[in-house]
Amino acid sequence: MIEGAVLKNLKRIDDDRGWLMEMMRNDWGFKDNVQTYVTSCKPGVAKAWHYHKKQEDHFVVVKGVALVVLYDPREDSKTKGELNEFILSPQQPQLLKIPIGVYHGFTAISEDDARIVNMPTRLYDYKEPDEYRLPYDDKSIGYDWRCKSGG
Repeated sequence: MIEGAVLKNLKRIDDDRGWLMEMMRNDWGFKDNVQTYVTSCKPGVAKAWHYHKKQEDHFVVVKGVALVVLYDPREDSKTKGELNEFILSPQQPQLLKIPIGVYHGFTAISEDDARIVNMPTRLYDYKEPDEYRLPYDDKSIGYDWRCKSGG
């Protein structure tokens, strides 16, 4: 697995009323949560590629099924050039930590939209966003999303 990435199985507690799932706790060794948001992606569309210089992301899929892909371009990393694919869904809930400097993207592989909750380690800066992008079909990564479009 890419150096610094963490995939943690989450516990889902089901009863006759529905279910509850803890997504992040600081006693699991993760940094304090400063912001939480939800994003969605339509099937056939890749939301890729971008990375952050200042923040880690923490993804949990809460609806649909998402293919999340990481690519490590970091010169000082033992896993430079490595690519990881994760299939995340609420049926087998997991938390994916995405390290600083690692390109990432995702697409819905379910029939409907996928929804991802992200708990980044820094607040979003509207004036100077910490987002560095490449096109979803960028040749330097060479990943085939098998999608009709990206963004």
